[in-house]
Amino acid sequence: MTALTPLRETVLTGATRGPAWRLQQLQRLAELLQAVKQPLLQALAADLGRPPLEAWIEWRGVRDELALTRRRLRAWMARRPLRTGLLQWPARAWLQPEPLGCVLILAPWNYPFLLSLDPLISALAAGNTVVLKPSEHAPAVAALLAERLPRHLPADVVRVVTGDAATARQWLEEPFDHVFFTGGTAVGREVMAAAARQLTPVTLELGGRNPCLVLDDADLPVAARRIVWGRFLNAGQTCLAPDHVLVTPGLRRPLEEALVEAIGGAYGPDPQQSPDFGRLVSTAHHDRLLGLLQGAEVLCGGASDRASRYLAPTVVRCADDHPLLQEEIFGPVLPVLPIADLEEGLQRIARQPQPLALYLFSRSATARAEVLRRTRSGSVVFNDVVLQAAAPTLPFGGVGPSGHGRCHGQAGFDTFSNLRTVLARPSGWDVPLRYPPYGSRLGLARRLP
Repeated sequence: MTALTPLRETVLTGATRGPAWRLQQLQRLAELLQAVKQPLLQALAADLGRPPLEAWIEWRGVRDELALTRRRLRAWMARRPLRTGLLQWPARAWLQPEPLGCVLILAPWNYPFLLSLDPLISALAAGNTVVLKPSEHAPAVAALLAERLPRHLPADVVRVVTGDAATARQWLEEPFDHVFFTGGTAVGREVMAAAARQLTPVTLELGGRNPCLVLDDADLPVAARRIVWGRFLNAGQTCLAPDHVLVTPGLRRPLEEALVEAIGGAYGPDPQQSPDFGRLVSTAHHDRLLGLLQGAEVLCGGASDRASRYLAPTVVRCADDHPLLQEEIFGPVLPVLPIADLEEGLQRIARQPQPLALYLFSRSATARAEVLRRTRSGSVVFNDVVLQAAAPTLPFGGVGPSGHGRCHGQAGFDTFSNLRTVLARPSGWDVPLRYPPYGSRLGLARRLP
């Protein structure tokens, strides 16, 4: 008997295959969601200095995912008819979504509630049992989940485990049927290597250096406000945030001025006093960002306070080989870089690893078409940022080094399902031509369409 035995037995009984069990678990999650609404705001404030509205948005994101899943579950569970060929006639074929079994969810710290419960919703909707490990770097939210989830979901359905990286490594040695990991690329490699030893399939939701192109025909005030919102949301600790801006020469200085103005409009003359600007997750993260800033030309911001894990919203200029452009920043720092035109911007993007998201601010349909034709990314957004993650109907995920697999809505349901192929033929129609001895049937076979 292993730690997974009770969770596996729940699936092996067959009880999780029907809609009744799945809807019951989703109802329990809905009750949990209402019960933690106020404690969650406090936990997110403790872990990340999260403003109440941003914390509510995280709660709302889970609510919307849950509502869509409950509403569409029976349709997602239904068999999906497939066409067959002449050799199979008369036959019917379909895909039947079935539970994978027992799955492991390793959640990150930047949106610790949303990115724990969103995949949990999909996993339960697909008929699985779950081991959930929240991030130790968001201890208040981890403690809240560890305390409240067992009140609503039985131990043979969901088990919450807390601990550090060593705990995660220990659980990765268990024979799960799927591992769902959200986090950084370096740890993602470790997760994938550990899962490979068990031949366990993996979904990796990673990140990347998301470029943001701003062309001459962009609506400058709108672009600046939206870029500032997306970059400095959650103090820049958002995997989908624009990582750096590529702007044409004539627009560079006006854009920089518009970004500085938008920061002042959002957070006031002293963002440290703003109730709407969050904090970094740790002093180690604070120190890393200060190190990356060395040698950059700071246009605004740069102020910091290690004790409170504060780093001001910061806009910088830097050279192409600066450390800020060598790794995902994941903090409230925005480099602005010049490009001669869209062509140069596309060439720069092509030289980078495929990002989780790519943003373009332009009114030009031609520019949009070129971006779609010549780039690869998990998602593309025109004239806005980050909002693609807020729609549970839109599949979310990366490509290449920014991730493998998709979540949200039906994409999440399918991630946690075995889409089993079923072929059914009647026994009363049995053509002898298929059986030996074949004799001279080769000519006939070659004439078949």
